[in-house]
Amino acid sequence: MTETLKRTLRDSSAMRWAMLILLSGLTFSTYWFQDFFSGLKGLMESEMGFSSEEFGRILALTTIANMFGMIIIGGIMLDKWGIRVAGIVFGGLAVLGGSISALAASGFFGTEHGTMLNMIIVGRVLFGSGLEVVCVVATRTIVKWFKGYDLALAMAINMGFGRLGSAMGTALSLDIGGGHVSPAVTFAASLIGLALIMFLIYTVFDIKLDKQEKAISDNSGEVCDPEEDFKFSDLIALIKNKSFLYIALLCVTFYAAIFPFMQYAPDLLINKFGFTQSLPQAGEVILWGSKAIGASSIYLVFFLFAILFAVVPNNFENKQTRFLFKTGALIAFCFYLFVMKDILAIWLGNGAKTASLIPLGTIIFTPIFGNYVDKKGKAASLMILGSLLLIFAHISLSILDNVYIAYLGLLSLGVAFSLVPAAMWPSVAKIVAENRLGTAYATMFTLQNWGLFLFFWGIGALLDFVNQGIPEGQPKDYTIPILVLVGCGVISIFLSFLLKKADRKQNYGLELPS
Repeated sequence: MTETLKRTLRDSSAMRWAMLILLSGLTFSTYWFQDFFSGLKGLMESEMGFSSEEFGRILALTTIANMFGMIIIGGIMLDKWGIRVAGIVFGGLAVLGGSISALAASGFFGTEHGTMLNMIIVGRVLFGSGLEVVCVVATRTIVKWFKGYDLALAMAINMGFGRLGSAMGTALSLDIGGGHVSPAVTFAASLIGLALIMFLIYTVFDIKLDKQEKAISDNSGEVCDPEEDFKFSDLIALIKNKSFLYIALLCVTFYAAIFPFMQYAPDLLINKFGFTQSLPQAGEVILWGSKAIGASSIYLVFFLFAILFAVVPNNFENKQTRFLFKTGALIAFCFYLFVMKDILAIWLGNGAKTASLIPLGTIIFTPIFGNYVDKKGKAASLMILGSLLLIFAHISLSILDNVYIAYLGLLSLGVAFSLVPAAMWPSVAKIVAENRLGTAYATMFTLQNWGLFLFFWGIGALLDFVNQGIPEGQPKDYTIPILVLVGCGVISIFLSFLLKKADRKQNYGLELPS
């Protein structure tokens, strides 16, 4: 029996990590496509004539299917169909949506303003319909291959690939487009297509693993207990739970203050603080004749350092080994920063490159905060800290005009962004029974998409409204649109205190170590 177990694919370390790479392609590419428009906002206005409201509308309607339960429906379909079919169907939906948006941006459906706008939106709606379910498929598949092994490390690396996709999509789309929108959209859509091919390759190994595990199950006579089907009564019970309701609303306010801001951040830095839209020639890195590949290499180094410093050492049992590994990674990274200091100084004056550091920073901070919550607890208190950081970040980027304080605000936002997955998501597992976690997370994601819809679109519409009298070509005033996000931070503090109060009554132990 033991010998048979050793022959399954998942018991091979090399095979597990190879599968992770194949799966992370979907995470990387969908996060890229979700966020890459942020680096193109100014170009979409000048080349395609889109207003800020129309830019916000494109982003907002990406969430429309998920607002009305697509995540819950997708989760049920995933349970019914299995990983392979669900991944192909919803991955294919994302590819179809990306392809339609790319064709629309190229003028395939017509070059009229309304036609291009509406067809890009159609593509984004289809993409959004597949996006969240694809991420759930990737997560569930990683559990299948890594359960009993380095599951936390694999999860962190997969999420790291997603954040890397967000960062590179924001920073590199202008370089890839060569001053035009259409090539950047085509490239982003092609990434999802390539990722789907990677997933199809994965399914070959997944089929083989299922056959191996079925043979083992048949030999041992083990019978798996069937999972209970989704019931709406479970949803009602969740909403009646005060602690869960406060966490779900915190999810809405946190993400509404972060994700919409990230889409407008490059344009804000350009208009308010005078950052450059196009990277000056002195800041370009040419690799194999391409500045896009050269810039990508810098992000890959940052990603590698983040994984080596914040994620990998957590798997070492010996404290001295952990310390030496982190120290070595830090020294090597500092040397790299010293070598690249002149180029990076120019990057920190570019809107898209600077804004892209927010998702990249979460790769470092999230495991650090996650480790703290595991050992010390204080999840609800960390949410209060995150709320305060949100307020400072948005005040520093709206009311204040000092660029150095703005950098500090962006850093604060990155730290707050890291607190959400580190403190919020593990708290849900303390409140909700394990066999209902799928329903709980799907409910939270659905509510989150309502907040994203409102703020993606609302910020763009408000931006147009407050800048009505400003001549074309003059910097836009972002003060009021970003100041509105301070309100999300204030509401988050209020909800965090209510959560602490509810936890004291219901005794879920949110302030206790995991």
